[in-house]
Amino acid sequence: MELRHLRYFVTVASELHFGRAANKLHISQPPLSMQIRDLEREVGVELLYRTKRSVSLTQAGSAFFDEAKDILRRVNHAKLSAQQAARGEIGDLTIGFISVADYNLLPYVLREFQKEYPSVSLGLREATTDTQLTDLRNGVIDIGFLLPPVNAEGVKSFLIAKEKLVAVLPANHPQAKAKRAISIKSLASSSFIMTPRQHAPGLYDSIIRFCEKFKVYPHIAQEAIQMQTIVSLVSAEMGVSLIPESIQKLQRTGVVYKAIKETTPTIEIHLAWKESNELPSLNRFLEFTKNSMKTYVKD
Repeated sequence: MELRHLRYFVTVASELHFGRAANKLHISQPPLSMQIRDLEREVGVELLYRTKRSVSLTQAGSAFFDEAKDILRRVNHAKLSAQQAARGEIGDLTIGFISVADYNLLPYVLREFQKEYPSVSLGLREATTDTQLTDLRNGVIDIGFLLPPVNAEGVKSFLIAKEKLVAVLPANHPQAKAKRAISIKSLASSSFIMTPRQHAPGLYDSIIRFCEKFKVYPHIAQEAIQMQTIVSLVSAEMGVSLIPESIQKLQRTGVVYKAIKETTPTIEIHLAWKESNELPSLNRFLEFTKNSMKTYVKD
């Protein structure tokens, strides 16, 4: 039994007329009648009552009709699903992201991507840059929103966002009440809270180089992996920190965000993926994110 037998039978059963069914199927009537006979022999029962004037379904034919329609529907659905999967419109993607991305482009990209491709299931994993690079190589995640440098073998990336640094100070810090941007030199005697270098060497080195350029040599009193934790430690008066400006969206009692007078380094966020990953949904997400960069407006 082939799918064409089911299609022929369903068309005849729907029309209850061999001539009209043959026209719909773009074949002549005699071959259609032969195909239905072949189907009945294979099923082992009569599916249609035939007279010179009419065609009707037998009880067995009625049961077979319902099942045949369902099979054809599922075959068509399978065909559509395969085509959508090949285009990256359905499937599963696991996305890693650093906490900075959560206050930048990431929410916008996820929201708009899900609107356009609701059949792609997105799994999210917050992780540091070094962890994401390992996870990309090992196939744990498909995509990573992370900080450069991206120097892992077999991993590619492109820039998706960049921003300046701002200072986050305890509310009782002498510079907290300043009405204008503050100088990095005014923080020379403050204790600093930093992300550990092994988790984000690009960010760490940029901050240290910037401070030293202006003869500020940070005393690192505390380290924390997540930006939210850094802000919390500042709130607890454990020190000051320099953070990407988008983190200002995180409102926390006891902290004050201040622009810095000197030109700060630009902190970049990259989108990274394993070059050998051939998931169509991955390519769809990469293309979508590139286009989203053109329309994204910071809050």
